[in-house]
Amino acid sequence: MPSLLRILSLIFLISGLLFGQLAAAFVVEDIRVEGLQRISAGTVFNYLPVKTGDEVNAGNTSQIIRTLYKTGFFKDVRLEHEGDVLIVFVRERPAVAEINISGNKDLDTDRLMEGLKDIGLAEGRVFKRALLEQVEQELNRQYFARGKYGVRIKSTVTPLERNRVGLDIKISEGLTARIKKVNVIGNQAYDDDELLDLFELGVPSWYAFFSSKDKYSKQALSGDLETLRSFYLDRGYIDFKIESTQVSITPDKKDIYITVVVNEGDVFSLSDIKLAGELELPQDDLFPLIHLRRGEVFSRKKLTASADRLSRHYSDAGYAFANVNSIPDIDRENLKVAITFFVDPGKRVYVRYINVSGNTNTRDEVLRRELRQMESAWFSGEKTRLSRERLQRLGYFSDVNMETPAVPGSTDLVDVNLGVSEAASGSLSAGVGFSQTQGVILNASISENNFLGTGKRVSAGFDTSDATKKLSLSYTDPYYTIDGVSQGYEMSYRKTDFSELNVSSYSTDVGRLGINFGIPVTEFDRLRFSLAYENTSFFLGSSPSDEINEFVEMNGDEFSDFEMVGSWIHDTRDRAIFPNRGGRQVFSVEANIPGSDLQYYRINYSNAYYFQLTNSFTLKLNGEMGYGDGYGDNDELPFFRNFYAGGIGSVRGFEENTLGSQDSQDDALGANARIVGQMELLFPAFGDDFKDTVRAGLFVDVGNVFDLAGDEKIEWEGFRASTGLMLSWFSPVGALSFSWGYPLKEEEGDDIKNLQFRIGGGF
Repeated sequence: MPSLLRILSLIFLISGLLFGQLAAAFVVEDIRVEGLQRISAGTVFNYLPVKTGDEVNAGNTSQIIRTLYKTGFFKDVRLEHEGDVLIVFVRERPAVAEINISGNKDLDTDRLMEGLKDIGLAEGRVFKRALLEQVEQELNRQYFARGKYGVRIKSTVTPLERNRVGLDIKISEGLTARIKKVNVIGNQAYDDDELLDLFELGVPSWYAFFSSKDKYSKQALSGDLETLRSFYLDRGYIDFKIESTQVSITPDKKDIYITVVVNEGDVFSLSDIKLAGELELPQDDLFPLIHLRRGEVFSRKKLTASADRLSRHYSDAGYAFANVNSIPDIDRENLKVAITFFVDPGKRVYVRYINVSGNTNTRDEVLRRELRQMESAWFSGEKTRLSRERLQRLGYFSDVNMETPAVPGSTDLVDVNLGVSEAASGSLSAGVGFSQTQGVILNASISENNFLGTGKRVSAGFDTSDATKKLSLSYTDPYYTIDGVSQGYEMSYRKTDFSELNVSSYSTDVGRLGINFGIPVTEFDRLRFSLAYENTSFFLGSSPSDEINEFVEMNGDEFSDFEMVGSWIHDTRDRAIFPNRGGRQVFSVEANIPGSDLQYYRINYSNAYYFQLTNSFTLKLNGEMGYGDGYGDNDELPFFRNFYAGGIGSVRGFEENTLGSQDSQDDALGANARIVGQMELLFPAFGDDFKDTVRAGLFVDVGNVFDLAGDEKIEWEGFRASTGLMLSWFSPVGALSFSWGYPLKEEEGDDIKNLQFRIGGGF
């Protein structure tokens, strides 16, 4: 009480002094500011609520002082006057000259500096001790959230010349408190071990040396509690509750004990399922989307999924703002629950404009011809998603975003804003390289999948290595007709020395001229047909095998053939490069038509499918089968059209093209059938910054080639298997693939090659 009296007395004293100085009202003829060091007089005049010509009296002096204090620039403000001149005396707050943060390991310094700047504590700003205290509290909160309860933060303010200060924030993070025990109390239907397996937090197994499971985090605990709640709600426990959560820490702040008290309640089953509201759409189309059945145990997961399917169905029908709510009617006496899906479809929405941006190189028409959502048509969520996926599969863009904002002032119109980020769709290169199987490579090429922004594909170039010499020219118009029928031409010359590819001793010169067409059948299916003329010159090597000599004796060494190829492609991938969902199937039949010197056919089928497990992990399953044979005057498939296995693209860890039967010179001869299966667990490498260009994975490969024209049978003993690590890099010079494979199933005489790489290939 005495202290309060002293404070009041001081206030009265100050007021009396101010009133004495400015007791008489006067009209301001001039204003003078005293005590400024860094802040300009013009800044003070901008904030002053009086100007020359205004009257100052005892009633408005407090307003003047409060206004200047609110700027935060000053720690003391005093008013006086000499005649009609108002004198403002100020003492500036110091400015922050420098900020040093040390001892922080968990929190990035740059991000901390950005956070300080956002709240007004930065170099050059006015120093306010209240802000520094706020920073200390926030740092403590962040470290506590990371389980570091022993953190110590010491802030030092050092006065400097010219009314400046230096801030030194020293952080002693201490050790992270570890979880010693997690207890669940009140559970009867499920035992502790089953429930604790749901938690990200807990006590790690004895063999998990590097586990962070016992590192406490408030956010992680909240997530675990929600997981626990969902577990019970998905099993019919509608009244499940978490009564309390206790987190206790030992006095030394090193060990944490967590206790969760639950009330399970009873199991409820579904008694009825209804639809209500202004449905607008036939009920016969809606009920199949509800994956709930009367009499089964209630599941919140199924309930939410059913409501989402109904919402998407309405969105696809043009009701972009449809709202579907699931309303439970709980009968606790009989442990039953009736679910009513109340539908508020809103107005049917139309698309006003489709706005395209970001395509600096690609023409608008190239993007718009891929869109399935049209202007002036009903909005469809499905068509919008499909449009985005089709654009991603082009490979022209690194990112595709679609937004559907409502048109201001309208309840039934939206715009579709399509934004893309251009990716490198072509390359111009000349260089020298090296391949494990082809030796030194010289190449020069120009290729453009989006030629002049028209979407047409043009390529020309040459490659030369120990194994291959190639000249090529190709052109494809993917929209030869407005309906998406493609047309392409190809011309090439290729000289190959197969002895350099771990294959038998022979070489070929092949000249090729062809035309091809592609016909869209559905959104995901396409038929492709091609006709090509090939002239093949065959040359024996220095030590040809008996099989090769026999082939030349029977068929000669020069062939003119007309090849026809028909293929079906089913592509549902979400993107062309590093897909996460969907798949790609290809079934093709190629045959030399009657009248060709060599008459044979080959049938190929491949199916690669991607399953997105989490945001970071994708499972890829890939299977390939091939078979070939001769017909007419040819009893078998020409050996140089055989299938091969081993290396990247088939069974990694084995030397490329070396699996299968061998000829009389112990060189790989291939076979007329091939079976390959691959399983890959894919994940981004080197962080999110490289997720669109680099991908790593673990793989298991199984496969081999089989000579079904002879007596060989497809049996497990004939397969080879391997496992290992792989890395794909979509680099500026092209697609690069690396793998390190370890054979799981091998036979004596197999050629092993652990580390392998390849330029080019699919993702």
